[in-house]
Amino acid sequence: MEAYFFDVLNFLVRSLHIITGIAWIGASFYFVMLDNSLSTPKKSADKENGMFGELWAVHGGGFYHSQKYMLGPKNDKLDDNLHWSKWEAYTTWISGFFLMAIVYWYGADIYLIDASKVDMSQGTAIAISLGYMFGGYIIYDILCKSALAKNDLVLGLVIFALVSVAAYSLTQIFSGRGAFMTFGAMLGTIMAASVFFVIIPGQKQMVERLRAGQEVDAAPGIAGKQRSVHNTYFTLPVIFVMISNHYAMTYSHEYNWLILMGISMAGALIRIFFVSRHGEGKPLTGALIAAIAIMIAVIWAMAPKPTATVVDSSAKLVAFSQVESVIEQRCASCHAQKPTQPGFAAAPKGYMYDTPKQIKAQAAQIYQQAVVLKAMPIGNLTGMTDEERTLIATWYQQEQAK
Repeated sequence: MEAYFFDVLNFLVRSLHIITGIAWIGASFYFVMLDNSLSTPKKSADKENGMFGELWAVHGGGFYHSQKYMLGPKNDKLDDNLHWSKWEAYTTWISGFFLMAIVYWYGADIYLIDASKVDMSQGTAIAISLGYMFGGYIIYDILCKSALAKNDLVLGLVIFALVSVAAYSLTQIFSGRGAFMTFGAMLGTIMAASVFFVIIPGQKQMVERLRAGQEVDAAPGIAGKQRSVHNTYFTLPVIFVMISNHYAMTYSHEYNWLILMGISMAGALIRIFFVSRHGEGKPLTGALIAAIAIMIAVIWAMAPKPTATVVDSSAKLVAFSQVESVIEQRCASCHAQKPTQPGFAAAPKGYMYDTPKQIKAQAAQIYQQAVVLKAMPIGNLTGMTDEERTLIATWYQQEQAK
């Protein structure tokens, strides 16, 4: 029942995380689109009132007229019914934090720790994961408050370099899957913390001064805008990380950190193209072409290479009973109608190896995950040896050669 309870909890929290994440991402991209689509106000009275730009749009059977004031209206009173874009960010992060807790920290020995890299206790693994999450924001915050913040390009390059270092170091400490998720949690924490500690406080300060009839300082708005833009760059890499656990070919690769950064870079370039589509100038198709080129390179790099095991016509045939014994010892504790491995209420992805028919039907999947990618058993919990992987490879290739 414990495993079932955590599966249900996982489902509920994950659903909340996805729903609020969609709301946050939608709001973030909408306002970036809005900023890039504003045109100069046509009425002189609007300019005198402090209007920075406006946008007419049609959607949902109606017409919308959006107006932006950098420092608020000069002659009009700020409406009391003021919308704040914050709760979607907070709820996304809180649900994501709990999702990390019930999946990757509660199951650290399964999903986070890779004893072949660093043999550590569950508590140590959780502490390191938390350290990256919150330490990442602290370093990011320091950079954004330093002299580097005056040059967006230089600041962006420094952030990318440090994020790359984080990706590399995480993949040397944790399992590939755990490293990817901690990386995504770090970016998500940077995004949400920027909203909580910088963007919203800065906006509140501007609103308070405006309503008090005082001169509004533009600095909080400038700082908030910079971090809002950074958040849109982080968005697509975080989405990739959220779905990467379904694709072992990414996190199980020998150079998984480069795969991670390559897809993250492609995501940032797609963001540039996406945003430019809503600007006044021409779309930056060069960014899209570069993103496609990077993705092609990543896909090529991830393609499985021939294994060292080659079918020898003179070699003794591997009996299915030998393979079945390995599967029973190393795989069936999770991949069964009634898993015996703690933490699993059902077979992962519905793959069950209780019978010879089931094993043979999933032979290609077993070969891919256990031999080519070496992603299974997950965290090598059951201690599958290289000799056993070679046995599976030989059997599979002999079957294919028949």
